[in-house]
Amino acid sequence: MSLTEQINTDIKNAMKAREKEKLSALRDIKAKLLLEATASGAQEEISAAQENKIILKLHKQRMESYALYVEQGREDLAADEKFQAEIIEAYLPKMMSEEEVKAEVAQAITDLGAQGPQDMGKVMGTLSKKLAGKADGKMISTLVKEGLNNL
Repeated sequence: MSLTEQINTDIKNAMKAREKEKLSALRDIKAKLLLEATASGAQEEISAAQENKIILKLHKQRMESYALYVEQGREDLAADEKFQAEIIEAYLPKMMSEEEVKAEVAQAITDLGAQGPQDMGKVMGTLSKKLAGKADGKMISTLVKEGLNNL
């Protein structure tokens, strides 16, 4: 079952259970997925990688909004954003651990023959494509810097 099909099923279940807040988050996900599908032209289905990218982006937006509302003392709005982020988390792809990313970084540095920090762009370009949706970009960047500085 694709992510879109899973979202549709969960929307039906949330409607039957009269879960307004959950339904709102699910409809937001569905809207973003539909928008992406129609933006890409005649293609009806979007790839799993695109779905994961959209889900990650939505989750990140919710967490940033949550942090902003907490900072501003708007607990009512913060609670809503946190709840929606938790709903979206259920659809996030399994993320790689730091140790798995370190292994990928070391392999990429070896494969590309990187000599030092000047090769950061080359290594990041390869890893960003390979680990898209599987690992956090900031963590990848940090580990690449460490790996290249230790050469």
